[in-house]
Amino acid sequence: MISILFFIFIACKESGNMNSHYHDDNLLVTVSNLVSAGTDTTSSSIRYGLLLMAKNPTIQERVQEEMNRVVGSRQVRVEDRKNLPYTDTVIHEIQRMSITVPLILHCTTRDVTFQDYFIKKGTTALLLLSSALRDEDEWETPYTFNPAHFLDEDGHFKKRDAFLPFSAGARACAGESLARMELFLFFTSLLQHFSFTPPPGVKEDELDLTQNVGLILSPSPHKLCAISRV
Repeated sequence: MISILFFIFIACKESGNMNSHYHDDNLLVTVSNLVSAGTDTTSSSIRYGLLLMAKNPTIQERVQEEMNRVVGSRQVRVEDRKNLPYTDTVIHEIQRMSITVPLILHCTTRDVTFQDYFIKKGTTALLLLSSALRDEDEWETPYTFNPAHFLDEDGHFKKRDAFLPFSAGARACAGESLARMELFLFFTSLLQHFSFTPPPGVKEDELDLTQNVGLILSPSPHKLCAISRV
């Protein structure tokens, strides 16, 4: 991702195109966002996902059974995702439940009328992604961890229009494809080698899913046990 952006910026610079968005300042900001913002959001999603696995051992076991059958003991690869439909649904449901980035900022590029409201060019617009991810009209059990939200009647993965964990509208998150790849590889590799449980003396229903509020939503401090599967 970063190398592709770099070559695009260099090509535009060498062509003398001064009207492009591809310039040194934009390159610096974009790469910084990919590295810093992407690292924080991805790590928070994975930590929340492991917490959900410890709280839902039956779902964790089903993910591991599918991985045992499809991947075995070899290293997980990106292309395995299409053959791991249940694991894919679990990762999507983790993103829906964690709502790591609850809102984003956009700006209108022209005057626009939306639902009888006139919005002037240059107006900052706050997009509340959490309203879509917890919409009671879109999700069967919006406040419950339920991978079935992304499964069709035949057990295949299905897309949902209200699944908006990265952005909304024409301007997508620059690091979306990178984040999807990281989440899949890190999550599956961890569950391939470990099973996650509550610490001794703590019951599954006592694990706290409350999140800390900041620039992003992250899990509250907690402890888990990682039990080797090797």
